[in-house]
Amino acid sequence: MLINEIFRSIQGETTFAGLPFVFVRLTGCNMRCSYCDTQYAYDEGNEMPIPSVIEKVDSFGLKSVCVTGGEPLANSNTPLLIRELLNKDYTVLVETNGSYDISILPQAAIKIMDIKCPGSDMNHKMLWGNISYLKKNDEVKFVLSSRNDYEWARTMIDKYRLEDVANILMSAVYGTIQPSLIASWILEDRLNVRLQLQLHKYIWGPEARGV
Repeated sequence: MLINEIFRSIQGETTFAGLPFVFVRLTGCNMRCSYCDTQYAYDEGNEMPIPSVIEKVDSFGLKSVCVTGGEPLANSNTPLLIRELLNKDYTVLVETNGSYDISILPQAAIKIMDIKCPGSDMNHKMLWGNISYLKKNDEVKFVLSSRNDYEWARTMIDKYRLEDVANILMSAVYGTIQPSLIASWILEDRLNVRLQLQLHKYIWGPEARGV
């Protein structure tokens, strides 16, 4: 597998925010989001066999792992990696951009699916059929860069009845709109969603890698 980096950090997003996690970042992505903060994962990486990845994860002494990218499902071996981690009793989160078939993932993995808003310039790549494969403990994420993104996200929540499908997360593209604005919109519309901040960027700064 082509691995960009493996590191230990505080989970900055999802309903697991604030907890210690091991992150396995795979190389490669089929999208080029306008606000991407991990462009270094497009091409940078080193080949590692799955046993070596597992050994490195084990070395941190934690039991929660986030498999991310890039786009982890761009690698055909990712489901096998996740299965091996689950077999070792890890809690496994998989962050995916929603453009690959997520039905190939083991059921026990917790899927964190990004639903790309218009401001990403990539929402045309969404595979909407993935919604039918989500479970109640999975999560969908809307990253907002404008009021237009928020209104679009609200429409998608209604259209796909996402409140009945999975946990819903909203966050701001770091450095664009203030989280307080999104908070006010959520409260005004009485949305049943979770506002999240990218905690790692507030702790270590937006440019830090390996955190």
